[in-house]
Amino acid sequence: MTELTLTAGAPANGGSCVARHDGRVVFVRYALPGERVRVRVIADRGSYWYAEAVEVIEPSQHRIASLCPIAGVDGAGCCDLAFAEPAAARALKAQVVANQLERLGGHHWAGTAEPLAVSTTGPTGWRTRVRLDVGADGRAGFHRYRSDELVTDLRCGQLTPGMTEGLAAAKWPPGAHLHVVLDDDDVRHVVCTARRGKRTSSEVVEGDRQAVQRAGRRSWRVPVTAFWQAHRDAAHVYSAVVADWAQAGPGMTAWDLYGGVGVFAAALAEAVGESGQVLTVDTSPVASRAAREALADLAQVRVINDSARRALEAQRSGADVAVLDPPRSGAGREVIDLLAAAEVPRIVHIGCEAASFARDIGLYRGHGFVVEQIRLFDSFPLTHHVECVALLRR
Repeated sequence: MTELTLTAGAPANGGSCVARHDGRVVFVRYALPGERVRVRVIADRGSYWYAEAVEVIEPSQHRIASLCPIAGVDGAGCCDLAFAEPAAARALKAQVVANQLERLGGHHWAGTAEPLAVSTTGPTGWRTRVRLDVGADGRAGFHRYRSDELVTDLRCGQLTPGMTEGLAAAKWPPGAHLHVVLDDDDVRHVVCTARRGKRTSSEVVEGDRQAVQRAGRRSWRVPVTAFWQAHRDAAHVYSAVVADWAQAGPGMTAWDLYGGVGVFAAALAEAVGESGQVLTVDTSPVASRAAREALADLAQVRVINDSARRALEAQRSGADVAVLDPPRSGAGREVIDLLAAAEVPRIVHIGCEAASFARDIGLYRGHGFVVEQIRLFDSFPLTHHVECVALLRR
């Protein structure tokens, strides 16, 4: 395995820093800009290599002792920036997003990433939902970076203290998944899902199949295996931003695309009132069912279980505002073309992956939308991930 001594350069999307060796680009994980490091090449892609820093020869002033005891080289792939001072990590994330927006979106932005901490302090202990995988030996763990191998030490720095207590010592069905949730009533739920022949079965190990989650003044009962924001404060913060930026008023029509269990739909429904209309769309039957149950008292909300594209194609009139929270792949050209054709004048777009977010911003701009504001939230401390929110108008 090739080892080199390199100087790490600017941060790249995905958690690495860019270095060079004999004209070849080397993406180095576990390094900070300016550091001189000894690296181990782990993948050869011809014109570029992937490597990980196995020794720090000249450390950055922003390097600290890792805040995650199980992450790093030869460890779990959970916390790839646990060794960076939190403020410096936020600056790196903002730099990556700014670069992606310039290259892919044609938009200049020079902001910062904001800490996401309402009820918590510091970069650790923020995660309240996690999925663990089970190896052939029946032990639960986290995957190593881009590997099927598991690290069975469950003390990840992201997790709320006590969240995985007792799970490491237990034996589970090989190949199973453990879904662990600490809900907003501080109740722990553990559900084990496993393949039984051609079918998937699930067993409640602790708690219930549904967890109580809250945002604003409303509560949801969300299946433990379904999606809810991992950071304990994310749903509250994003919902408040959406309500503020949407500027929906009585009698207006609002679209909530990729709406999940309807967190944003609830905020929009409150703004448009009984005389308005809110359409919330998601492809997950489980999420749509939870949305219908949680928002059953809001006659102005209609829940559709379908793709955003098909739902938009079926609309006979436009909307005053659209909120989008797509998966990591982004909304893409088809959906944004449909929003533009429907002449929606105001968009609130949320993205959890810098490149797809920037690409979508470029697509909006191609239709004449103007970027009014962008905010970055450090919703995934200790990692390279960041949540991006944009307000666009036309």
